[in-house]
Parts: sequence; structure tokens; C-alpha cells
Amino acid sequence: MVDQRRVVILGGHGKVALLAEPKLVDAGFDVDAVIRNPGQSEDVRKAGANPVVFDMEHANVDSFVGLFEGAVAVVFSAGAGGDDAVRTHAVDYQAAVNAMDAAEKAGVRRFVMVSYDTASRDPKSMGWPESFVPYAQAKHDADAHLRESSLDYTILGPGLLTLEPETDKIVLSDDHTMIDGKPATAEQRATSRGNVAAVIARVLGADVVKRKTIAFYDGQTPIDEALM
Repeated sequence: MVDQRRVVILGGHGKVALLAEPKLVDAGFDVDAVIRNPGQSEDVRKAGANPVVFDMEHANVDSFVGLFEGAVAVVFSAGAGGDDAVRTHAVDYQAAVNAMDAAEKAGVRRFVMVSYDTASRDPKSMGWPESFVPYAQAKHDADAHLRESSLDYTILGPGLLTLEPETDKIVLSDDHTMIDGKPATAEQRATSRGNVAAVIARVLGADVVKRKTIAFYDGQTPIDEALM
């Protein structure tokens, strides 16, 4: 039986997730925040979510199915941090793919992926530093798998993440970082984590932007209007 109020967030102790959890609770959802370290449980509780200890890096699809059963949506906001190429592939690609496949098996229709603005482009064409390539490839491939799935996905592509206060206002871009036909500067690509969290809550709360990828930065358009 599907609980229309339950959302599962993978990477539940991440900076974006901890900001998104209270917003989802305010929107009427019950939030299961998936963490690997039990020591993070109290932070998750303070954010209004229920901590669930689960090692996604080593979990198979069936384990994810058990985690997702009955949920109405999954949010993938996890990441290995990019320091170890093997672990980056295991978390940012393989665990993400396992989660998508499990969501389909568990009958969870909505899947929100926190990605980045140029992830849909071929990483080999971007001129990234060698240390960034494993992360870029993992996110690119995971997003591609999600687009090929049957899920009602939303892929979020923020730009350069900051800890600035949220404004609840954004501007949409494309995967070439173009705004109104002009390339965005690094300053224009700044995206507060609070605004990313707000977009997650609006996408799920209003059940909009399904089977779409949206790149966005901090801007001047209210989130509700930008997502219409």
C-alpha cells in the first residue's frame, strides 16, 4: 500500500538534504532520511525527518526495494564526495542506478535526482580536471539511466552550490549554461543549497516537472512561477 505522504531521501545528512527535509515536512510529507552513519541521526531528527541507517554503497536492488516499499517518492541527494574514483562510481552511479531500478520494482513513480547543470553533456568534451572526470561520468551515466527508465523523474541541475541564504527565486538555464541566449558567468551560476532544497519541495509538493531535466541558478523569478 502506497503512503501518499512518505518520501525517502538518499544522502539524508547532506547539506541539501538537511535543508530539504523540513521543507518537505512543511509540505505535508513524512520523510525517511537515509544515512550510513548512525551518529548523524540526531541532526536528521532536528530537521524533522526519520533517520534510517542503510549502506547504499553495498546494497543490491532488492535491499533498496525493501527500503522504498510504500513510499510515494525517492530523492537521490547522495554522493561519495569525489575523492575516490572507485567509491564515486559505486555511489554516484551504481547506487543511483540500483535505487532507480528498485523504485520501479517497488512501484514508486516519482524520483528526484540532484545532479548539476552540465551533467547531460559528454564529460570527455568538457575539459574537466582529471580529478573531476569520475564524478562527471558517474552523474552523466546515472542521469541517462534515469531518463531511460519508466519513472516520473525530475533531474535537478543547479550550478555552483553555495551556502548563501535561500531566496525562493531562480532563473532557468540549459545544459550549456545559457540564460536567454547568453552564457552565464561563474557568478551567475551561483545556486544556494537552500534554493535547491526549495525546488525539491515544490517539485514534489505540487507534483510538477515530471520526466524533465531543469538547470537553474539563483535568479529573480519565484520558484513556483519558474516551474510552471
